[in-house]
Amino acid sequence: MSLIAQLPLNERFFNRELSWLSFNHRVLEEAGNKVHPLLERLRFLSISGNNLDEFFMVRVAGLKGQQLQSLNAYSNDGMTIGQQLAALTESTRELMASQQECWLSLREEMKTVGIQVLNIDEINGEDAEILENHFREQVFPVLTPQALDPAHPFPFIPNKGFSLVFDLVRQVDKIPVRELLMIPSTLPRFIRLPSGASSPQNPARYVAIETLIRRFVSILFPGFDVISHGAFRLIRDSDIEFQEEAEDLVLSFHSALKMRRKGRVIQLEMEKDMPPDLEKLVCDEISGDAILFQSSGFLAISDLSRMVEEERPDLKFAPFTPRFPERIMEYGGDCFAAIRAKDIIVHHPYETFDVVLAFLQQAAADPDVVAIKQTLYRAGKQSAVIRSLVDAADAGKSVTALVELKARFDEEQNLKWATQLERAGVQVVYGFIDWKTHAKVSMVVRREGNSYRTYCHFGTGNYHPVTARIYTDLSFFTADQRAGRDAAQLFNYVTGYVEPPHLEMLSLSPHGLRDKLQKLIDAEIEHVKAGRPGVIWAKLNSVVDPAIIESLYRASQAGVHIDLIVRGICCLRPQVPGLSDNIRVKSIVGRFLEHSRIVCFGNGHGLPHKDALVFISSADWMQRNFDRRVETLVPIENPTVHAQVLDQIMVANLLDSEQSWRLLPDGRYERIKDPEHLFNLHHYFMTNPSLSGRGTALIENKIPKLQLREEI
Repeated sequence: MSLIAQLPLNERFFNRELSWLSFNHRVLEEAGNKVHPLLERLRFLSISGNNLDEFFMVRVAGLKGQQLQSLNAYSNDGMTIGQQLAALTESTRELMASQQECWLSLREEMKTVGIQVLNIDEINGEDAEILENHFREQVFPVLTPQALDPAHPFPFIPNKGFSLVFDLVRQVDKIPVRELLMIPSTLPRFIRLPSGASSPQNPARYVAIETLIRRFVSILFPGFDVISHGAFRLIRDSDIEFQEEAEDLVLSFHSALKMRRKGRVIQLEMEKDMPPDLEKLVCDEISGDAILFQSSGFLAISDLSRMVEEERPDLKFAPFTPRFPERIMEYGGDCFAAIRAKDIIVHHPYETFDVVLAFLQQAAADPDVVAIKQTLYRAGKQSAVIRSLVDAADAGKSVTALVELKARFDEEQNLKWATQLERAGVQVVYGFIDWKTHAKVSMVVRREGNSYRTYCHFGTGNYHPVTARIYTDLSFFTADQRAGRDAAQLFNYVTGYVEPPHLEMLSLSPHGLRDKLQKLIDAEIEHVKAGRPGVIWAKLNSVVDPAIIESLYRASQAGVHIDLIVRGICCLRPQVPGLSDNIRVKSIVGRFLEHSRIVCFGNGHGLPHKDALVFISSADWMQRNFDRRVETLVPIENPTVHAQVLDQIMVANLLDSEQSWRLLPDGRYERIKDPEHLFNLHHYFMTNPSLSGRGTALIENKIPKLQLREEI
């Protein structure tokens, strides 16, 4: 029996949910990292709050649902549902306490540089007059207090609903009244007092909406005295369930979206000093089996993002303007000519997403383009991608849009896009009912002479212009006709359920992607057995799949050296003697969100090497990506593009020492501190053009060659 099989599950795998919470702890750590400008640190704090909300809406909600159904399910590391929920609750309490400590610290720092958040007792004099007018004119008309008595039952409170509850006494006859006030989401969380541009001498002053209401509660409840009050907020189950046998998938999703708003309460957060009788009222009416958290500070940490927009460039990252690849400009902006000459990869956000838009816009306007096929997972609210597809349909081209309705929290927006596209004459397809289409593929068929040529774009990220400015992703353009034939089969598979009989370049899930990776891992083992180097590098967002993890363990035991750059969840235990001695894992958290998926195999050589096998992918190494999603794995063969992805991008990720964390065998992460070899991955790419986009400028060889240190 192998050592892998002998070890208990909890010694082979980390728990997925706890690993995610560990990632969010790292995000929160950046809020305390004084290397970052102050308002960027506030942004990291708000991101950690938003992340936690979504975690409870989906992951914790899923566990609670399994618990309610009395399922005897176990996690990959052997924990029961109850054990996971207990561990998650404890870890979340620690995280939320750390968030409050961080907020108190940031609040004091902000005050010293001219950004203040006023307490209720600081609203006096002229400020009180200004805020009272604001309250009367812009807040009071929107508020609707509701008495709580037998004639007025406790109302429904929506997801993320933030409310105040009051115990009052009528002044004239001392009759007690209990009131609930739901704060509408249309009201801004913070009101900024007029003061012009902020500075230490002329501070920007903010008042939280709940502070404003409490300060002028007498206007809301004239003739009453406030005896006690408290605030609370709730999170509901927001995962979507729909009938797989539904005759109309769109109608089913519309119904599911309405039901999501009424999902059961998963988390109840309330002020720690709320009076016991009010606390009991809220718990009795709302909590049920919800997890209760009491906060000693600011509720809804995610809302702190509202103050990040303060016009203080001195407190934010220096502005960065993405480059447009020089090689396309050398062809007069003709994307097709540049791609036809040679494959090109665009590295976002360092190179602009406008390249992708230009590709689609040119396809829409080009009279020789006869067909466009496009996957749409997340496209954003103001999408130039949608406009290009509509323009192409208006021009009489055959346009197919594969819209994924199951893109979590983008379902409603995607339904709107689907309707708009159909009205324009686009053939809209929704793909499989029980699988998500997560692959990022754009395919343009162009008439050239007496034949047709297919141009393809394969991405590691979404067709979303906003996230493309903050997510690091790769856009690969090719006119390789093998890729074109494979892309056509992919679309036929999703639109018509025609399973590809043979693929020349691509590997797809849910048919064969995991097998392909395991064969590549096994090949590295065989290289070691033959006396050649065995090396694997991979950059991913998550590593969860037990089968792939155990393949990596086998490779490590055989002597294959493995370096994984995993931003978020990692269930693999690195550096465990006898199990994973040769596996190292790091996580990078910094200015940009690392999102690209890259996999490299030495192929009998050390890495980096020109003969290594290099792939980009839309898939993380998770069961859902291999078994329940349509994903792509795309080989990179062009020498320049190969060098850019392997020698430049992957090496830079391994060299980073300023934004990196090392995963230890016990599951803890420690920040990498290497003062002798300071290297910032994001700064490097902001100041150094990529290889494949340089065109003739590459000949000048002005790009510093990155050298791996022996210890990396």
